[in-house]
Amino acid sequence: MTTSRIKPHLAPPWFLRLRRFAALYLVLALTGVVGTATAAIPIEHWVHASGARVYLVTSPTIPMLDVQINVDGGSRRDPAAQAGLASATASLLSAGVQAQGSFPALDENQLSEAWVDLGAQFGASAGSDRFSLSLRTLTRDDLLSGAVRLAARQMAAPAWPETVWQRDRERLLASLREADTRPATHASRSFARAVYRGHPYGQEPTADTLMAIGVADMQGFWRRHVVACRAQVSLVGAIDRPTADRIVGELMAPLQAHGCEDLPAVSEVQPLAQAIEERLPFDAAQAQVLLGQPGYRRNDPDFFALLVGNHILGGGGFTSRLTHEVRERRGLSYSVYSYFSPGLHAGAFQLGLTTRPDQADLALSVAREVVSGFVADGPTEAELRAAKDNLVNGFGLRLDSNRKLLDNVANIAWNGLPLDYLEHWTDRVEAVTVDDIRRAFQRVLQPGRMVTVVVGGT
Repeated sequence: MTTSRIKPHLAPPWFLRLRRFAALYLVLALTGVVGTATAAIPIEHWVHASGARVYLVTSPTIPMLDVQINVDGGSRRDPAAQAGLASATASLLSAGVQAQGSFPALDENQLSEAWVDLGAQFGASAGSDRFSLSLRTLTRDDLLSGAVRLAARQMAAPAWPETVWQRDRERLLASLREADTRPATHASRSFARAVYRGHPYGQEPTADTLMAIGVADMQGFWRRHVVACRAQVSLVGAIDRPTADRIVGELMAPLQAHGCEDLPAVSEVQPLAQAIEERLPFDAAQAQVLLGQPGYRRNDPDFFALLVGNHILGGGGFTSRLTHEVRERRGLSYSVYSYFSPGLHAGAFQLGLTTRPDQADLALSVAREVVSGFVADGPTEAELRAAKDNLVNGFGLRLDSNRKLLDNVANIAWNGLPLDYLEHWTDRVEAVTVDDIRRAFQRVLQPGRMVTVVVGGT
């Protein structure tokens, strides 16, 4: 990702203004001038002429704009033999632009400096499902127009320098070698392979897959997946709808040239037919223990029951049942957690902890008992009330900046959620019952058919 690199003693005037804007936002948020979490958040939605679906929240308090463009180009689209292709493509996007008309070519350093001069940021990233492009800029006319123009240039004519990819690939290979020295790496890899069993969600880059990726592969991935017709553009900031539509048009113009090739369907994650257990020797002071299975898709109708239920089980930190049983009552682990990772497909349910190697079996046994008991009986009313209070009272922290609000708007766009989803989020949490959680967990989790990975236990 291209980011600003500022030396404090050389900070230009725009940077000093940006710091003042940030300080002003903090004061406004603390004094309640910035909208509260329970206030309506009007999201305007329309389909741009390019085919892109646009979601806009006008936030005039601070003269800034955040934009996120999401397309179906995450790692689930990586060929198995080229795992890491989406992330490599995103990374190399910031390595320079080709000459265009009267605009000269820029190498990666010149491109970075151009963004610094604008006081803006632009970058790309790839997750499991999405390929994302993000722009942040001030909305003063000259800065806004310059940032949008430079982003469009970067999208229209990436330089794709071979020398930069060779350098970056060596860094990635070195990072993989270093990761191989950590037991947690081996645990997570084994867990993903066993849970997903060939599904792209379980693919991870290796030395072989990185060596199989060339610049031409990135160019093909970019043209095939980053297209206007499937783009979802979320904008949060001090702009109106006509300005947003103009910005979307400028940003989508380079992507319209990519066409709109149909993408093949991706298979679903299959449930486990039986329990799987893997024990890997590793000379380490702590054993790594992972337990889990395929979970649920983001569009599951029991999303809120599963969200609240997991907060009680292992997602609520020191207030969770796993922490109470594994850490506080028995002192078997400093930290124990559980989470779901729903996506376009059933992401994993994962429970994890670290413990002394000679305690690994006992800690695992206790964790299994807690999960089995929770699935069978659900939470207590007291646990449910505490979880609701924690989630509802913390909801404002999900929206206390333009960046966080943008993430939520992009989530609504990506998952096809109602435009008033945020307004009713706390109501949906409050509506969850003990019976809802018990029914949802019994449907989704099968404690007798889970993957267990222990690395370093005795």
